[in-house]
Amino acid sequence: MPDVLHALDNGVSWITLNRPEAMNAVTWDQRERIIALLAEASADPAVRAVVVTATGRGFCAGADLRGSPPVGDRVAGDVARMIRQGAQRFIAAVMDCEKPVIAAVNGTAAGIGAHLAFACDLVVAAESARFVEVFARRGLVPDGGGAYLLPRLIGPQRTKELMYFGDALPAAEAHAMGLVNRVVPAEDLPKTARAWAERLAQGPTRALALTKQLVNASLDTDRTTAFAAEATAQELNMTTRDAQEGVASFVERREARYEGR
Repeated sequence: MPDVLHALDNGVSWITLNRPEAMNAVTWDQRERIIALLAEASADPAVRAVVVTATGRGFCAGADLRGSPPVGDRVAGDVARMIRQGAQRFIAAVMDCEKPVIAAVNGTAAGIGAHLAFACDLVVAAESARFVEVFARRGLVPDGGGAYLLPRLIGPQRTKELMYFGDALPAAEAHAMGLVNRVVPAEDLPKTARAWAERLAQGPTRALALTKQLVNASLDTDRTTAFAAEATAQELNMTTRDAQEGVASFVERREARYEGR
């Protein structure tokens, strides 16, 4: 059985971590496969939304370095390069995917697993899910973009509390903080993720891609730059068939039928 399951269904690319015996701790091979699938989703007009989820009790228990390529004696710069090419590239692939990405968190999301979820555009979590900033408990600095993502989602004070102590954060508390969009009973997680993803897959795909870019960039830019990017995005979007269909459907007082083009 593959370590990453993949299926395209009704416009949705389903990416499923499949090492339940290891609580889906992500290996080098899994990471590369997921990065490739996200790149393919961006380029494939048939893909209009993505769901990242997992089998078993865990969503992703962090990085499993046992599957990494062998390395020789380390010299200064090796670790930084490994982080850039590994964990950071992994999280960037989610944030840069041109299709909306939903995390369906079925269980524990720890370390890079938590950051994988937080990098997604929407997060749906089972009531039993937990999020753990485990790095300090291992004597490590958070990587995989955690110190970039979390302050933008919940502010620096709450971020430091989570990262300094490394306590498990239940799904309900993560929802109250704004890290999770929706918490559902475990048995309802696949159904809820599917409903959201298929709704997105029926939407104006290019407009959603441009919206994602604008929102993701907004906290890193000044108002002048953000307003300029917004105007350019709208200019580009108005060349799409979906934008023309959206305007036409409004004028004709009917439901829009978007094709993702």
